[in-house]
Amino acid sequence: MASKIGDILLEKKYITVDQLNEALEYQKKYGGKIGSILVKLNYITEDDIVNVLSEQYGVPAINLDFFEIDPDVIKIIPLETAQKYQIIPLSRVGSTLTIATTDPSNIFVLDDIKFMTGFNIEPVIASEGAIMRAIEKYYGTPQSIELKKVYNEIGIEERKDEFDLEVEEEEEEMDVDELKQSSAEAPIVKLVNLILFDAIKKKASDIHIEPYEKELRVRFRIDGILRNVMSPPLKLRDALISRVKIMSKLDIAEKRLPQDGRIKIKTKIDGKKKEIDFRVSVLPTLFGEKIVLRLLDKENLMLDMTKLGLEPSSLKNLQEAISKPYGMVLVTGPTGSGKTNTLYSSISQLNKPEVNIMTAEDPVEYNLSGVNQVQIHEQIGLTFAAALRSFLRQDPNIILVGEIRDFETAEIAIKAALTGHLLLSTIHTNDATSTINRLLNMGIEPFLVANSLLLICAQRLVRKVCSNCKVEDKVPKKALIDIGFTPEEVKDLVVYKGEGCDVCNGTGYKGRIGLFEVLPITEEISEMILIGASARELKRKAIEQGMITLRKSGLIKIKNGITTIEEVLRETIKD
Repeated sequence: MASKIGDILLEKKYITVDQLNEALEYQKKYGGKIGSILVKLNYITEDDIVNVLSEQYGVPAINLDFFEIDPDVIKIIPLETAQKYQIIPLSRVGSTLTIATTDPSNIFVLDDIKFMTGFNIEPVIASEGAIMRAIEKYYGTPQSIELKKVYNEIGIEERKDEFDLEVEEEEEEMDVDELKQSSAEAPIVKLVNLILFDAIKKKASDIHIEPYEKELRVRFRIDGILRNVMSPPLKLRDALISRVKIMSKLDIAEKRLPQDGRIKIKTKIDGKKKEIDFRVSVLPTLFGEKIVLRLLDKENLMLDMTKLGLEPSSLKNLQEAISKPYGMVLVTGPTGSGKTNTLYSSISQLNKPEVNIMTAEDPVEYNLSGVNQVQIHEQIGLTFAAALRSFLRQDPNIILVGEIRDFETAEIAIKAALTGHLLLSTIHTNDATSTINRLLNMGIEPFLVANSLLLICAQRLVRKVCSNCKVEDKVPKKALIDIGFTPEEVKDLVVYKGEGCDVCNGTGYKGRIGLFEVLPITEEISEMILIGASARELKRKAIEQGMITLRKSGLIKIKNGITTIEEVLRETIKD
């Protein structure tokens, strides 16, 4: 079969003879399907394979990413069977069941499913990746299936590890409408408690409660990746949403506007008492209000700068910059890349009785002892710029501004940095050098940027390989060179992946670590800013001076067996 696919790919000029020979050599050494190997070597795409197989077997192809499957059809085939044979049921018409498969020539699989279900089997072709994504989407993980059983029988199944919620509920509001009454019923209270508790136990960073036309979905973001956890009955949607809004002290009668609130939880996990805040965001969508709860667990806050993932030279540069008496240090990266953690760890290192530290945040995520923290309220005029102006009259040594969003905030921040204050802030850009262009585009004069900036730190978060199921990953040398390793480096390079175990819930990953690009503003860089050098030119000069880029930081962590190639490729681009 492999050679046939190879021949067709050659005939259609998807690949060259050399590429096929390389794939066959790889197959001899490590095994695997020739199609998957060619995809791994970046010679073809999954879609190419699907089209070729479709033509070879005369079986229609389907893109599962654009196909919605009826839940009743999913129930026909158990999860274990779907995973074992890499199939997923699509539809049933009369006595015929249509399934998506990666190999329609495997008669044994088709006969087995026919015997098991009693239906005639009609196969269609889909890519291996699409089928695995569909299995996760419709079945969830084995753990989530167990959770579904629990939640679908709310009020029947008992849990010993439930916890008390510290929520002030005002009695006179309990009869606002029927929703409030139903949301106070024991099954709904129990459902919300269980969702919050399981999120804490699984170390999720966010909970997503999402209403759709025919289902209600709950997902957890664990190590940066969203995972399906459960689908409570749709009839509980309004009561569940109302219960969360009551706990967050929000207006349950208001369904047309976004709302923000907070929940404080006291619980016990493994005999240990924990206090956790949830930041709640409610957003009206087409089929009801979507709720996202951000878990703010002080224990997860890493205040030790040496454990964030900074390379030694990058750490030294960052520590030198924040130890200076005045100037500006900027941390950049997308939402959820750990910027707040980096800033808090910097402030924690600087937090001494002899200095006055003031922060303006939206929202204040964690309370830091000895730090004066201000919550921004733009609706009443307390903006970052307004807070920053007031700070300058409060005799500060160190100022943290949650985010520089506009010219006004940037201008005041730079003036503060030039008048004897150390200022720390975040800004949204792709990498360290493009931050300079962003400030200039805001309207800040080049000489102000050059004279005020001390350092820019760009960062991303990647998942760490699970140490419990870590194994060597056989990756072709060419693929390693393609992502940035030198031919000399790949000679003795060993890369790792996680096989999946109980510790990491079968994902192969456990925990996250930062990738960092730290750019100190040297005299040469400062001069280049003054003459209007481009981000590309600045980056070239910074690399010459020893800056470790985000991709290079990722390669170092691959080399040290901390993360995988897939994680680094997902978060960085080639230099």
